[in-house]
Amino acid sequence: MIRALVLLLLLPFPTQAGVLAAARTLPAGTVIGPADLRAVDSDRPGLSDPSLAIGLQTRITIYEGRPIHANLLQAPRLVSRNQIVRLTFRRGALRIETEGRIMSDGAEGDLVRVMNLTSRSTITARVLADGSVVAGN
Repeated sequence: MIRALVLLLLLPFPTQAGVLAAARTLPAGTVIGPADLRAVDSDRPGLSDPSLAIGLQTRITIYEGRPIHANLLQAPRLVSRNQIVRLTFRRGALRIETEGRIMSDGAEGDLVRVMNLTSRSTITARVLADGSVVAGN
C-alpha cells in the first residue's frame, strides 16, 4: 500500500498550461483576428502565442473553446480555383500581360497552374501579394 502511494507521488501529473482557444466557432476559411482567440487553461496541446495564429486562415471549422493547433491553420488563400487573374510573364526586359484562369487555390508565394485564356496553354506561375500571378524569372 505504501509502495503504491509512493509510486503515485512520483508519477508526473498532467499540468495545465495556457493555450489559445477559439473564442467563437471559426468556419473553415476564416482569417483569424485577435477577437477570435482567448487564452484557456488546458491539458490539451495548442498554440500559446497569438502572433502564431493571427492573420492565418483556418483549414477546417474550429469550434468554440477548442485549442488551436498550428496544423489547423494555413496562409490566407489569395486566389481560388477558376478565378480570373492578371497573368504576367517576365524574362529579362520582356514583359507580357494577359488574363489567366487559376486551376487551384493558392496563397502568396505558392506555385499554381494557370491557363492562359488567349492561347489556352497551361503554365506554372507564382502568386503575388496583390493576387496576381507571375511566370518566368
